[in-house]
Amino acid sequence: MSDSVLAPADEAELAASVAAAAAAGTPLAIEGAGTKRGLLRPVQAARTLSLRGLSGITLYKPQELILSARAGTPLPEIEAALAEHGQHLIAEPPSLTALFGTEGPPTLGGLVATNLSGPRRISGGAMRDHVMGIRAVNGKGEVFRSGGRVLKNVTGLDLCKLLTGAHGTLGVLTEITLKVLPGPEATGTVAVAVADLAQGVQVLSAGLGSPYGVSAAALLPAGGGGLAGMQAVLRLEDFAESVAYRGARLRAELAGFGAVQWLEGAASRALWDAVREAAPLGAEPGEAVWRVSVAPGEGPGVVAAAGCPKALLDWGGGLVWLAGPATEARHAAVMAAAAAAGGSFTLFRAPEALRAAVAVLPAEPPALAAIGARVKAVMDPAGILNPGRMRAGL
Repeated sequence: MSDSVLAPADEAELAASVAAAAAAGTPLAIEGAGTKRGLLRPVQAARTLSLRGLSGITLYKPQELILSARAGTPLPEIEAALAEHGQHLIAEPPSLTALFGTEGPPTLGGLVATNLSGPRRISGGAMRDHVMGIRAVNGKGEVFRSGGRVLKNVTGLDLCKLLTGAHGTLGVLTEITLKVLPGPEATGTVAVAVADLAQGVQVLSAGLGSPYGVSAAALLPAGGGGLAGMQAVLRLEDFAESVAYRGARLRAELAGFGAVQWLEGAASRALWDAVREAAPLGAEPGEAVWRVSVAPGEGPGVVAAAGCPKALLDWGGGLVWLAGPATEARHAAVMAAAAAAGGSFTLFRAPEALRAAVAVLPAEPPALAAIGARVKAVMDPAGILNPGRMRAGL
């Protein structure tokens, strides 16, 4: 391995590496498998701190719905262990390796650090909602832990929530404890052909407002997911008899909107695997990709205002994936569209030059930015952990 890459074998060695970097004022790029290296701003760091060596499940109690694993543990290893006991990760986190053009599976630490959640976000909550405890190393090389292995385990500042989604800028995660749940016995998907985005969001809203327990709802562009024409798709999960009954009732309720199809079993799972990875978006390698979070009813307006040729709506219409030319002008249009709709944006993927030149996240209100700066000063006083990843200078 290159001298520019540090690959500690355990937590103690990692802490020593961070302490040495802090003493020398040497910035570190924090990575698991490096699959999200193209997310947000490029990090300017002299060395990379890899967590590949910190791998393995350290605790799994299926009867207590709790799993602990080191941060460098590959996602498939965790999913396979859970599947043996009919359980799964609640937030359905995506790997997005195809979107970023990277090889190898993502790691648990990377998924938690980026707080990535899949289609089940609207029914099961975000990744950060299921992080029960963490072990981590701050920017001074000090090991700390927060949370535990039961639901009500935090008083004061919840460092689990603070580090989840911090993109490695406040601390280096070394071990994570998650709540897990039994996976569904069966799955089915109601697909409704729609004329446009506005009608599609109406279908998703009707399905989510029904009593049939929709666990995921997305609006696919024409041809997305292998279906003809634009389709509003709604997923049902549970026991086989329940899925069949609720699927029939939901199809009858939505039939007035357009032609209805029913997908079940492997076909349903394949469709939602594709949605989880944003595959129906059809983003080409040279295009930029944005994620805009808005109220579901605002999604169609955001797509129109942003002027991007490709769009995929997830989370009932509240998560808008966009793909288009990687230019500052197009990025400005997306930013303006998100602001006008009262939402937020992320420049999720783009060439390094564009990511370095523009804001990849919305500016924080001054009061919130001041709090964030104080937290950063405590957690990483030398500013060596993933500097500039989220915002210039931070």
